[in-house]
Order: sequence, then C-alpha cells, then structure tokens
Amino acid sequence: MMDTLQRFIFENAAVRGELVEISDTWKQVQARKEYPAPVSTLLGEMLAAAALLSANLKFNGMLVMQMHGDGPVSLLVVECDSDLHLRATAKLADGVQVADDAGLKELVNAHGRGRFVITLDPKEKLPGQQPYQGVVPLNGDSVAVVIENYMLRSEQLDTRLWLAADRNVSRGLLLQKLPKEGGTGTDVDDVETWNHTVTLASTLKTEEMLSTDINTLLRRLFWEETLRVFEPRHPSFQCSCTREKVGDMLLMLGKAEVDSALADLGKLAINCDFCGQHYEFDKVDCAQLFATDIAGDAMQPASDVKH
Repeated sequence: MMDTLQRFIFENAAVRGELVEISDTWKQVQARKEYPAPVSTLLGEMLAAAALLSANLKFNGMLVMQMHGDGPVSLLVVECDSDLHLRATAKLADGVQVADDAGLKELVNAHGRGRFVITLDPKEKLPGQQPYQGVVPLNGDSVAVVIENYMLRSEQLDTRLWLAADRNVSRGLLLQKLPKEGGTGTDVDDVETWNHTVTLASTLKTEEMLSTDINTLLRRLFWEETLRVFEPRHPSFQCSCTREKVGDMLLMLGKAEVDSALADLGKLAINCDFCGQHYEFDKVDCAQLFATDIAGDAMQPASDVKH
C-alpha cells in the first residue's frame, strides 16, 4: 500500500482534519541510520507531523521542522515540500546510551534548553526575501504537544495532533478548528462542535494507531459524522542533496579551513545525513571550487561597483 495522506472536513462543524500513513518513506529514512527505539519513535512522529502540517499550507516550498536538544539527542529534523517529498535525520552524542523508556524530555530537553523551530522556505523567492522562521522553547512532553503549543502560540490556531510510530509505520491525525464564515452559528456552537470532534479523536490510542490503516481509523472514529473526503495524496522519500550544494557548504567554510582539512586528510569525504549519498572533493576539486567562486565575484555588473 502506498504512503497516503487523507484530508477531510466536517460538513456540520468548522473543523478540518487529516490522517497520514507513512511506511515506505519511513523505512527508507531508517535504512540510512539505525537509531535507538525511543529516538526512532520521536523522528517517526515528527515525520507524520511534518506531512500533516505541510499539506495544510497554501505554500510552494519547503517546511523544515527541527528540535534542537540539550540531551543525548542534539537534533531531530524533518523536511517536507509542497509535493509531500520527505526526508529526516537525527543526531546523537557519540557513545550515548539511551534508555528503552526514554521520552522527549530525557532525550532532547534534559536541561530545559531545547527549542523547537519551524522554517518555511519558499521555492521561488522574491529579491531579498528570507525564509520565515518561528522559534519557541521546547514546551511539552511529546512531539504532538510541542507542535500544538507552537501552533497556538505562533499561528493562533486551535490544533490537535495524535501521532504514533514504530519501526514499520508512522501515522498521524490532525484536527484544526476553522475560522467561522458567513456569520452563522455562535461562538458557543463552535466551541461545542470543536470539543466534540476532539473528544471523538481522543479515544484513539497509540496501539490502535499503529495497528490500523487510516481508512479504517477514519470510519471508526467519525462514523456518526458527515464528512467531505478529498482525493488522497501520497508522500514519498526524496533527498535534495547535490554535489553543487556540498560545494556551496565548503565555500561557506572558507578556503583556509578547507585547505587545512585537505592537508590533514588528503581529500574530503562527505556523506549526506539524510540519504547517505557519498561525495568526495580532492585538492583539484577544491581549487576549482574556490577559483570559480573568485571568478564569479570578479564578474559583478558595473552598476554594483561603488565609486
């Protein structure tokens, strides 16, 4: 079965929802690195959450979700573009031992200095346009709660998430309260219908999420509700790394640092953290890289020259 994201709205309530099931993509992410089970669970939950949030955006570009940690896990990152192409990775301290029952706080926010970052990077930027970035403290005991708090604080949107992941599958459910349109109904009506749908979804347990496909979950949770269901979408794994991007990274390091590394190692070997693709740059490659960069700087338009 293909990885699937299913959007739906409640006909009689100002609420929209999504269910996502990611298996093939999740297995490709894990094939690159072997993570301790608790870390794998967190990364899998973030994978589902990134797909759910990205599918809600009217945005052509990349959503990047990061958790920067001060515990055994220094970084969890998931990227998802507007076509639901996903990639993900995690970084752990060398030689760290992770307890089987470790949670988000122990792994990522051990000393209370963790932070959660969402970046929206447009595919086609206007001149001078920078990606939008929201940064908040890592406030919550689960991936779902951290994101819910972010959405309420940064986007002023009532959002609820239910996430689950194991080695085989990552699944998630998102409900979001929609702004009232047309002046019909009352605030009390909106609150009651929102609370009702959240109550229905809250009957969903982790074990049920992991063992039940999303079409069955949709029927089981909301069988009494009238839903409008949209055409499903299909997430997939895709890495955006290229030799050119690795070269740009070396240029950012600077010639002195690259030359020093070459003197010690003879050549630079870089593996993509997301897909494992191997890139090598020897002394000739690096010399050409910096020579091209210098030539490009020299060929600036005359209008840019200050007199």
